[in-house]
Amino acid sequence: MKIRIGVSMGPGELSGAALCAVADDLVELGFDSLWLPEVLTASALDPLIGLAWAGAHNPRLKIGTTMLLPGRHPLRLAKQIAVLDVLSGGRLLVTFVPGLARGPERRAVGVEPSARGAAIEELLPLLRRLWAGEAVTSSGPNWELSEFTLSPRPAQEPFEVWLGGTARASLVRCGRLADGWLPSMCTPEEAVAGRAVIEEAAGGAGRSISPEHFGVSIAYSTGPLDDRVAAALSAVSKGRPLEGLVPAGLAPLAELLGQFIDVGFSKFVVRPVLAPTAWRDELEVLADAVGGLQS
Repeated sequence: MKIRIGVSMGPGELSGAALCAVADDLVELGFDSLWLPEVLTASALDPLIGLAWAGAHNPRLKIGTTMLLPGRHPLRLAKQIAVLDVLSGGRLLVTFVPGLARGPERRAVGVEPSARGAAIEELLPLLRRLWAGEAVTSSGPNWELSEFTLSPRPAQEPFEVWLGGTARASLVRCGRLADGWLPSMCTPEEAVAGRAVIEEAAGGAGRSISPEHFGVSIAYSTGPLDDRVAAALSAVSKGRPLEGLVPAGLAPLAELLGQFIDVGFSKFVVRPVLAPTAWRDELEVLADAVGGLQS
């Protein structure tokens, strides 16, 4: 089992030069990948544009994103992802997420939370057909394809897509449609239970997911959580205590990663809950704390 750890930069002000510096630092310090999430209503980079910039600057770094799928034009998205994968030489990693169900982000996604699962069910198989080079005829409210074949196609063949989410419907969907699972805000015990549902659903659909394709996205802080951050995280913890979900300190982060590794999870994205004042300093201490877990 190959243990890999990527770093997500999250929302925050960032210049092109700073993004390039982080890309170089990640490679130098031995991290697997740079991740940019898609957050429409925060001060955050568009992930595909930001990853194109970083990937062009450093050709040794994998580039990944947790990005919204509901509400997208499938042809435009298929082509954007394919082009970025081609230009990066097959280094692109994508996990699709439904988006937040609260606050301004809920409205910005453009699809009500209750309809997002159905949107993923419709769009992901269509994207796969386009990336596979099939001639596609399909239509939606604002688009129509008639015997359309995508060009260029992704460099990776097949182009693999992971899904997030911990609700049972999300787990079943992951098993039926995705190539991997990257949840967040879950304990090792919850991850094990979720994986069982995914593997059962995959088997029922006559498919399987590689045991190497189970990971976790983990938010962490380098010290105790302040009240404001704790309140924001509690809003998405579904009433569960934050201990065990969001490590407060690098030693607890390493311990939690070890617990996930012990139960068979191997791909991780770690993200500081607050943007560091100096990314190089953050990455150095992070590498010292968790870099040795990689294999």
